[in-house]
Amino acid sequence: MTKTDIAKRVYDHTWKLDPIVRSLLDTDFYKLLMLQMIWGLYPKVDATFSLINRSTKVKLADEIDEQELRAQLDHARTLRFTKKEMIWLAGNSFYGRKQIFEPEFLAWLADFRLPGYELRKTRDGQYELEFPGPWMYTTLWEIPALSIINELRSRAAMRDYGPFTLDVLYARAKAKMWAKTERLRALPDIRISDFGTRRRHSFLWQRWCVEALKEGIGQAFTGTSNVKLAMDNDLEALGTNAHELPMVLAALTKTDQELRASPYKVLQDWQRYYGGNLLIVLPDAFGTAAFLRDAPDWVAEWTGFRPDSAPPIEAGERIINWWRKKGVDPRNKLLIFSDGLDLDTIEQTYRHFRGKVRMTFGWGTNLTNDFEDCAPDYNPGLEAISLVCKVTEADGRPAVKLSDNPAKATGDRKEIERYIEVFGNEARAEHAVYV
Repeated sequence: MTKTDIAKRVYDHTWKLDPIVRSLLDTDFYKLLMLQMIWGLYPKVDATFSLINRSTKVKLADEIDEQELRAQLDHARTLRFTKKEMIWLAGNSFYGRKQIFEPEFLAWLADFRLPGYELRKTRDGQYELEFPGPWMYTTLWEIPALSIINELRSRAAMRDYGPFTLDVLYARAKAKMWAKTERLRALPDIRISDFGTRRRHSFLWQRWCVEALKEGIGQAFTGTSNVKLAMDNDLEALGTNAHELPMVLAALTKTDQELRASPYKVLQDWQRYYGGNLLIVLPDAFGTAAFLRDAPDWVAEWTGFRPDSAPPIEAGERIINWWRKKGVDPRNKLLIFSDGLDLDTIEQTYRHFRGKVRMTFGWGTNLTNDFEDCAPDYNPGLEAISLVCKVTEADGRPAVKLSDNPAKATGDRKEIERYIEVFGNEARAEHAVYV
């Protein structure tokens, strides 16, 4: 495998446009799994995705040049899935299953291109970036849009660095990353995967981190959510589903009763396409306590849960107690922890649940964008920020996410209040959101 000198590569600005996203496979696997379901069941639904910067003190429009941003977005719209990529998607096994993607879906995907976008600056130094259109097209903008903005921000922060400064920066970041792998090796039977595409420092850095984990922790590294990196490095492509599914289906409902039932309709739809280890519940879109309170008994038969926005030990214990009330042995179930993980959180959560439940960790921003104390001088542009691209509208109706953490809630304020009336506010507690 040819190693890339990242510092030299960053310094050598030899292209008029140095594309950030070079493949439509440079996305997270769950987007393709969800896309197949959307294509099959909801092809006529429109959905708008919008950039949301939760780190409001960071003025993106002041840090990122608008023309550079447009050039990168426009380049992404020129991409198509290559013949090699389509052959790999059709012939590879995912989660132990061959032909997980239907031939008709792959035939449609072969001609896929990202749709148009709307971009404008706001008076407070932010960008309004929206992707309106058919859901089965706009959904694939989320990951490349976030990857582009985060990497443009990193490039801007390093623009004045010389080759030696860059060399030292990446040497420190590599040493820091490798120290993390040494801590992970001390945890027997730990299971770690890369979930760091959305808020990565850069594609090249994510690739380096993935290759470092592959060598550094061996079998404990279970794979990556990034489909291109999985293909290129002979790794498992990992991921299940995300908040956009319950958010869109909830927005499409016409009554409070339909709204209350919508999280479980999502699961029924999902089960029409997937089974086994892909039967993972994401319970917190409208509050985990509300989800568990009203969940049908058959939900307990699913393989596991991915708690996302409450503190991991608290969320995990709530789910384990629910399993026990349903007469299910948690030791046969799986918890996937993936929200804002750093090494301390991983270690604490691992030690707390070891022996109680099967668990794995989807490691995101702290894996692929941790440059704290690596620059010679303090550089806030190298700090990861809490940037998301969420569905905000479905068929003209506002989409809402309540979350277990109200600081991560999104949507129209009046609609949020309505959702709280329907689902309740139990166990929702605000805490700081860093990434």
